[in-house]
Parts: sequence; structure tokens; C-alpha cells
Amino acid sequence: MKNGFFLGHGLGNDYVVIDPNKLTFSLTPKNIERICNRNWGLGSDGILALVPSKKADFGLRIFNPDGSEAEKSGNGLRIFARYLHATGQTKKKQFTVETKGGLVTITLHIDRHGDAGAATVEMGQATFKPAALHCTLKVSELIQQPIDAAGHSLIFTGVSVGNPHCVVFRAAGESWSREELLALGPALENHRLFPKRTNVQLAVPTGPKEIFILIWERGAGETQASGSSSCAAASAAVRLGLVKSPVRVNMPGGTLNIDVAPDFNLTMKGPVAEVARGTLSPSFVRKLK
Repeated sequence: MKNGFFLGHGLGNDYVVIDPNKLTFSLTPKNIERICNRNWGLGSDGILALVPSKKADFGLRIFNPDGSEAEKSGNGLRIFARYLHATGQTKKKQFTVETKGGLVTITLHIDRHGDAGAATVEMGQATFKPAALHCTLKVSELIQQPIDAAGHSLIFTGVSVGNPHCVVFRAAGESWSREELLALGPALENHRLFPKRTNVQLAVPTGPKEIFILIWERGAGETQASGSSSCAAASAAVRLGLVKSPVRVNMPGGTLNIDVAPDFNLTMKGPVAEVARGTLSPSFVRKLK
């Protein structure tokens, strides 16, 4: 199907999946912005593009709604896996996907309707080294480091799970407001310590194996849920001794379960839903050329 699309979401974090070989236009940053625009386009938190891979069963490129490219997305990977299964591109329940943030293995969980209603993703190994985040701080690891943003003096832990994350914790019993996220999110995303920008999580431990996070995604802004953010925040919480694995990560959009191994290899399990399949209209496509 020319100019076809698949729309799905993971806990409210939605992506459009597209096969570039079946498009009559190029996926330029400007065109990506137009498609993702919720008022003038299809509307989504990003685009997942199926690409060839020599290292895995499938290749994936992930684009943010501002046209920039992301290395990895946990929710995006689950949506991509459901797309592959739903459109008959694979009959396997387990397969590999190559992203710019590394190769992952995905296991589908098929429900009684024959749909892949959930997926488990082996997300790779978390690291706290500054080079992995392109952070300019001259320290061996980004554990409990000071940072000033939006008039606040904060302490952050930097984590890469194939893409960069800045995690800021408050003590158990405290909380973060949405207003704080809207102020601190963009300030931290674009902080001079992160010349290639970063994702941001404002986190609080809520139990011995549970945390709550608010999420600001690089290139997307406020997000209801995020798989890679959940992995990063869970890794940081375990590393700081705030919780033990496996970690329930609660977000405004719902909950993901993250297993953090002793070597900080990460496994994420969560739901995924299909919303729609269709074709971009000829008149809309004409504006993309």
C-alpha cells in the first residue's frame, strides 16, 4: 500500500509506523514534523521507519516529532513489534531489531484474540559513563552530580540505555508537579552539559521495588509514558540503592516492569495497542513533496 501507515501506542506514547520503501515522498525532518503535528497532520509522538538490517531480523529508525532522530525507544520498539506481527511481516514470537542505540531482542505475548497485546524487550545494558551521554562533565560516572537549571540547584544521575537520560530524584514521600516538569524538562534537555540534548525524568521512590516518574523526552516534550525513560530511571534507582529489582515504574500513562540485572542489563515488559491503519491522503502527500 503506497503511503500507508500503522498507528499504535504504548501507555499513551504513540507512534506512526511507516515503510519508507512504500512512500512517494522522503522522510525529511520537515515532512516528519508535518506528519506528527496533532493539528495539521496525523499526530503522534514520533515516527518508526522500517529499514533493512544485516545484523538483525529487522532494522528500525526512530524519529522525534521535531524531525530529529532518536537512538532507541522502549515504547516504540513494542509498537514496532506489534506492527510487524499485525501486518504479517513475521510469524515469529521472538526476533531481533537493530536500532541506532543497539540491537534488541523482542518477545511477543499473544492474547486470546491473536493480537500481540504485550511485549518483552531486552533493552541492553545501562551505563553511567559521561561519554555515553555526550556529557561534558569530567567525572568517571554520572552518579549524584550537581546541576543548575531553571533557577533550581539539583542533583542528577546520568544514564545511557542506548539513548541519554538525566534522572533527578526526590525523597520518598515527596512529589513532582507537572509545572516543575514543564520548567525543568526543557532546561535540562538543552543544558550545556548535554551538547546533544538529553531525555529527562523527575523521579520519586514509592516503595521497595517501585518508583514514579514524570517524563520530558528529547525532541518531543512532555510524554505520558516512555520505555527507555523507565529503564533509565529504574537503573538509576537501583544504582543509588533506592529500590531493588524488578522495578515497577509508574507514569501518568501507566506502568512498565523493568528487570535490572546485577550487570545492569535491562529487560522491559509492557502492553502495546494498535489504534489505526490507513493511507495518507493524496492532497496531504502533495504538500510533503
